[in-house]
Amino acid sequence: MAGYQLKLKRKQQVAEGTLALYFDKPDDFSFQAGQCARLVLVDPPETDDEGNGRILSLASAPAESELMFATRIRDSAFKRVLSALTPGAEFTLKGPYGDFTLPADPARELVFITGGIGITPVRSMLLQAMAESQGRQMTLFYANRRPEDAAFLDELTQACAISSHCMLVATMTQAGQSAQHWQGERGHVDKAMLNRHLTDLARPLYYLDGPPGLVAAMKTMLVDAGVAEAQLRTEEFAGY
Repeated sequence: MAGYQLKLKRKQQVAEGTLALYFDKPDDFSFQAGQCARLVLVDPPETDDEGNGRILSLASAPAESELMFATRIRDSAFKRVLSALTPGAEFTLKGPYGDFTLPADPARELVFITGGIGITPVRSMLLQAMAESQGRQMTLFYANRRPEDAAFLDELTQACAISSHCMLVATMTQAGQSAQHWQGERGHVDKAMLNRHLTDLARPLYYLDGPPGLVAAMKTMLVDAGVAEAQLRTEEFAGY
C-alpha cells in the first residue's frame, strides 16, 4: 500500500494528557468514518523497540477538510517525540484500515459506548453521520474519570445539542476529584444507565470501543441483557 507524505499543521491539547495532531488531507486519500491509519515519524530524534509508527484512529470525519489524530501521551519514545513536535514535522501515512465503520442502512439506530481515547473513531462517525444528514438515531455513552480527561466533550455536547438525532450521555467515574462542577451522570456505564436513556435495549446496533476491559464488560452486560451478539461491533484500544 502506497504511503502519503504529511506535514504537521498544528497540534492541540484536547484533554489532560491527550494531544491532537492536524494535517492537510492529501487529494487522493479517502477513508470511511471510524477507520484507522498508520502514522510514522520521519527521522525522529529517538526511537524504541516499538518503532517510529503507531496505528491510530482517524478522529476527523471524512467530510472535514483536515486529517486529525488524537492520542494519549505516555512515556514512550514515540509519544515523547510527538509532544515536542513543531509545525512542519514530517510523517508518512499508510492506510486506511479497519471495518469499525457506519452500517450501510442509514436508518439503523446506533448506540456508541466508549471511554477515554476510544472517542476518536466515534467522533468521526458521529460527525460524518450529521454531515450526511442521516436520519438515524444515535446515542453516545462516553465514560471518563473527570471532565478534564474527556477529549472532545464540549464539541460533541454542542453537536448533539443542535441535532434531534443525537443524544450524548457523558458519565464521570471520579467526578469528585474534578476542579469542575459536574452535573451529568456518574459512575460506570451499566444496564440501569442504559435503561434510563434507551427505550429498547435489544433494538440498536452497538459500537463498543476503548480499553479491553471496558469493551469486554460492556459486551457481557449487553448479551446478558438480551442483545444479540450480531448487533455488537467492537474495537479494543490496548497499549496506547
